[in-house]
Amino acid sequence: MGIRFTVLASGSTGNAMVVATDEGKVLIDAGLSAKKIDQLLKEKEMDPRELDAILVTHEHADHIKGLGAVARKYDLPVYANEKTWEELNRHIGEIAEDKRCIMETGEVRNFGSLQVESYGISHDAAEPVGYCFYHGDEKLALATDLGYMSAKVKEKIQNSDVLVLESNHDIEMLRMGKYPWNIKRRILSDLGHLSNEAAGIGLVDVMTEKTKRVYLAHLSRDHNIMDLARLTVNNMVEERLAPDDYRARLMDTYYDRATDWDRLDED
Repeated sequence: MGIRFTVLASGSTGNAMVVATDEGKVLIDAGLSAKKIDQLLKEKEMDPRELDAILVTHEHADHIKGLGAVARKYDLPVYANEKTWEELNRHIGEIAEDKRCIMETGEVRNFGSLQVESYGISHDAAEPVGYCFYHGDEKLALATDLGYMSAKVKEKIQNSDVLVLESNHDIEMLRMGKYPWNIKRRILSDLGHLSNEAAGIGLVDVMTEKTKRVYLAHLSRDHNIMDLARLTVNNMVEERLAPDDYRARLMDTYYDRATDWDRLDED
């Protein structure tokens, strides 16, 4: 069996995702309480002790809230680049020295039969990354918490079977929302988050005939709703593609529950 995955939670209140093959299983981020992560894994019929590692995208609280507790409870190694580790040290408590693993940006690691590559993204964190996962000719890409989709990011995530892509906010909802202007400016900046419109425009450049599904992720609970995100991304794609061009299926993620297990070898 090839790659399968579930997005345990996605959004401004917490992010976590499991990617697995028969011989390699990793948790990406732990932005929920350890208790909640245990619950979600149990619902997905997965024992946390089966995990090989935790991979960290960056040090913001919605990605590391339960990191220290989960790592200590299950004696799991934690992988992050050096600059991210410098920030993690102040937030996640004590981690055994042999469990503090450096995975620099651009590095490729193997966890059993699962190959993982990190790549740099634009966000207001120490050295944030996305990840691509490979098994044979299968490819899954995770691209969230990025202010814009650069040419380098597009190159990395192109030709994926499945893509988990940020669609954080509706621009007008954000502009009219309750946040102070300095927070709005940060979200709208190149170091902030990808809007629905930007996600759709970028998707046109990275989607190929190989791309089956795109999960819209990291939606703001204050400045977005899933139906609007899906509609806007779809409209951006439709406006830029010819009638006969290939279109991947758009999928939902949730802040309060996990997605069904998805297998990359399924249409």
